[in-house]
Amino acid sequence: MSFTLVEQATPRLHRSELAVPGSNTALFEKAAASSADIVFLDLEDAVAPDDKPQARKNIVQALNEIDWGAKTMMIRINGLDTHYMYRDVIDIVESCPRLDMVLIPKVGVPADVYALDMLVTQIEQAQGRRKRIGFEVLIETALGMANVEAIAQSSKRLEAMSFGVADYAASTRARTTVIGGVNRESVVLTDPDEQGRRETHWTDPWHAAQTRMLVACRAYGLRPIDGPFGDFSDPDGFRAAARRAAVLGYEGKWAIHPSQVALANEVYTPTEAEVGRARRIKEAMADAAQQGKGAVSLDGRLIDIASIRMAEALLAKADAVTAAAG
Repeated sequence: MSFTLVEQATPRLHRSELAVPGSNTALFEKAAASSADIVFLDLEDAVAPDDKPQARKNIVQALNEIDWGAKTMMIRINGLDTHYMYRDVIDIVESCPRLDMVLIPKVGVPADVYALDMLVTQIEQAQGRRKRIGFEVLIETALGMANVEAIAQSSKRLEAMSFGVADYAASTRARTTVIGGVNRESVVLTDPDEQGRRETHWTDPWHAAQTRMLVACRAYGLRPIDGPFGDFSDPDGFRAAARRAAVLGYEGKWAIHPSQVALANEVYTPTEAEVGRARRIKEAMADAAQQGKGAVSLDGRLIDIASIRMAEALLAKADAVTAAAG
């Protein structure tokens, strides 16, 4: 084990991240009343170019006048390659003490994050702002994925990374036109059996990219978040995609429709059975330690010190969910 200690990002419950277009004010109160852990008011892809100036004004008013409760409030700014970005940051960060985080799209290199860090730092200093703005970055291009480890170390403000599957698919020229999910062309065939029959198994075309981003996040103390699932009429498909990411170690998933919030919260909330087993693991290992043992059998399976770390991580998530509900 390395002696290098990596500082963990500001802890936040991040099971569900609800996207709300800044141009659609009718959705703001509904988002505030939702069970989403994080809400981001969008200035980028969900807002037409002619509507972006008004969307900024809408967001400033909403952040200052709507009661968002204990939600983490975030804005998605326009990309650094646009002329909209600097006004997004200045107009909203200067005027909205309720803002918690900024979501930076299409991050390709660490300097992209540095540029935003410099601008936000100057605003905070000029305004005497006490609550430091956090960053989440979208890894949604081949360039961003190629530099994901360096990006993960780019700023002390950085808290989370989201995997933006749609733009990533476009960037890598993937043969798909759907947002997230699997693809019927992405399959493997088993070898023929004695009768010449072969089974077909679908694969997940995003697994490798999700895994690489996950490792970068966990190595440098960030929260890995899975991005959108485009077919909001398919709750089973959403659950399946969310569970695949959760198994890898992701902490939450985007909701691009209000109906997906409850699904994300469901998948990323530890079940009673999981919590119960985690507590039993801690109790069994405590008994083993008293007996001078470093490992013990529980339900026919070996558990050891690593089992305690896994159990503690799960219990910490369960405690955060309970605290938020209370």
